[in-house]
Amino acid sequence: MIERIREEARERFAELGYPTTHNEEWRFTSVAPIARAEFAAARAAVSASGAQAGVKIAKLSEAPVEAYLARYARIDANPFVALNTANFEDGIYVHIARGAVVAEPIEIVIQSAANGHPTVSHPRLLVVAEEGSQATIVETYKGNGGAYFTNPVTELVAGDGAVIDHYKLQTEGARAFHVSTLQVQLGRDTNFRSHSLAFGGALVRNDVNAVLAEGSECTLNGLYLIDGAQHIDNHTAIDHAKPHAASHELYKGILEGHSTAVFNGKIFVRKDAQKTDAKQTNKNLVLSENAVINTKPELQILADDVKCTHGATIGQLDPEGIFYLQSRGIGLKDARNLLIYAFARDIVDRVKVAPLREQLERLLLEKLHGSRN
Repeated sequence: MIERIREEARERFAELGYPTTHNEEWRFTSVAPIARAEFAAARAAVSASGAQAGVKIAKLSEAPVEAYLARYARIDANPFVALNTANFEDGIYVHIARGAVVAEPIEIVIQSAANGHPTVSHPRLLVVAEEGSQATIVETYKGNGGAYFTNPVTELVAGDGAVIDHYKLQTEGARAFHVSTLQVQLGRDTNFRSHSLAFGGALVRNDVNAVLAEGSECTLNGLYLIDGAQHIDNHTAIDHAKPHAASHELYKGILEGHSTAVFNGKIFVRKDAQKTDAKQTNKNLVLSENAVINTKPELQILADDVKCTHGATIGQLDPEGIFYLQSRGIGLKDARNLLIYAFARDIVDRVKVAPLREQLERLLLEKLHGSRN
């Protein structure tokens, strides 16, 4: 079964090829550095922990995944999904039993390495949360300082009435390429929250797509902090396929140096998805004249009884705020860092996993202090 899926994906990637900036979805992100590089195939080091009552963690090759694997992350439109599907050697399957309330986070850590020459890996994760289950999933991506390419795909299927908290922390090496897809399928009255936290990588693209059922609720939060010549592109798509669903989205970005960022958020409201309630916000703090952000929130509404809002802001540090802090005896550098930290804190405080929140606070402070030394 897996080999048949791979073969179909190989054929599809051969048809699609790598996207170019002529493709609207990739207009501000050139993947030419990936396309022209010669990568040696490698297997990222993957570890999974959090096996508890009601949780099964297994290899994809050893689990009954036919009903789910590659059914949601589609190979027809996204060439990197096709590339992953064609090349993943194995992956991790997480199954959460019906009605299980999982107390401790289920942690998946993917560590890549260049091994002296450019390498590529295609991690694959499938999470199936049965009806009425509750769990927290934490994905962490990291690697060494060499040149490598990580191309992960995660499919997450949540049954009716499930409550799932999802976190993705990305701290790839400074020369790394990271292109990821998270595809989420929600059941009726399901509550799903995801937090994308991005600090590392030279060229990063994150696609997060969610399909909502009747009465479901989806929250997508994101924080990205980049400097130097880093580039990050966040594309989100929330599909209100059924009525009485709600979605909330807040992405915040902090840019320094010659860094560039993209935010493209789409909300689709289908014809029958009446009583939809959707809100999308992207806020960016640009700390350098050389940093660039391209932000594009979108709404596509085919129903008439809905409540939908979207917006984006791009700003700099408030000089009055800096002056106020300096008047209280705080130096300029510390005053700036305090305001930047306050801007990011809104996302940090939404992280419910205490060790992860503490790690995020440390990373944020290290990044801020390091960029100003």
